[in-house]
Amino acid sequence: MQPPLTHQRSTTGNKMTSDTTAELLVRVRKLLDKAEGTSNAHEADAFSRKAAEIIAAHRIDPARLVDVDPSDDLRVCEFELGRGAYVRARLALLQAVAEPHDVRVVFVSRPNGTVAMAAGFRSDLDVVEVLYNSLHQQAASQMAGERRGTPAATQRFRRSFLFGFAEKISQTLKDSQAVAAGSERAVDDSGRHAVAVLSRNSRINDFAATAFGLVRTARAPSAAQAGGWAAGSVAASRADVGRSRLSGRRAIGRAKP
Repeated sequence: MQPPLTHQRSTTGNKMTSDTTAELLVRVRKLLDKAEGTSNAHEADAFSRKAAEIIAAHRIDPARLVDVDPSDDLRVCEFELGRGAYVRARLALLQAVAEPHDVRVVFVSRPNGTVAMAAGFRSDLDVVEVLYNSLHQQAASQMAGERRGTPAATQRFRRSFLFGFAEKISQTLKDSQAVAAGSERAVDDSGRHAVAVLSRNSRINDFAATAFGLVRTARAPSAAQAGGWAAGSVAASRADVGRSRLSGRRAIGRAKP
């Protein structure tokens, strides 16, 4: 795969969209603080799902889709996936977060490890960065407590755990997106929303094709264990969908300076 173009964050343009994105993330984080602060599992799940629904609704707001905002530029962010047995599972989690937010993902092997390239609009990449960074940390924290009879068995279980976690997160975000899209269709029968979505997706696809260059299909990852997968799926159902990054940790998806 040819090295992609890395587009930097615009420092000028419409301040309204930047402020709106910041407000969105503040609202999401407040909801997830409530999810963390309650001992009631049902309340925690409700707060987390509401956060995902807010993100989905923000993405399909017709005014946001139709109006062209020069500050919401198309760009590429790099996500370091590291080395070893968990690389493809980390990629699966990134794709689970990226796909519902119209972000295209490919990956490339470099001397210092595997790097994923994510292409999309700045506002969508900002959300993907927060969600992926948070969810990866949550999954890693829970995986660390899993032990099996041998180091190899532990590694296989944890890898499968992360695949199951990613699959469940993917379904949760897609469900939230479907709810938001259904609400929008109920109030907009002019077809403007559908046209705007198609136009936006076309711009993303064209940009990604240029930025990524030649892309080859990778081999499928090796199969996951059923037990680890199921445990990861259960863990993801309790996850905070969008908690702010942990203090002192570098953001995984930050664009290169």
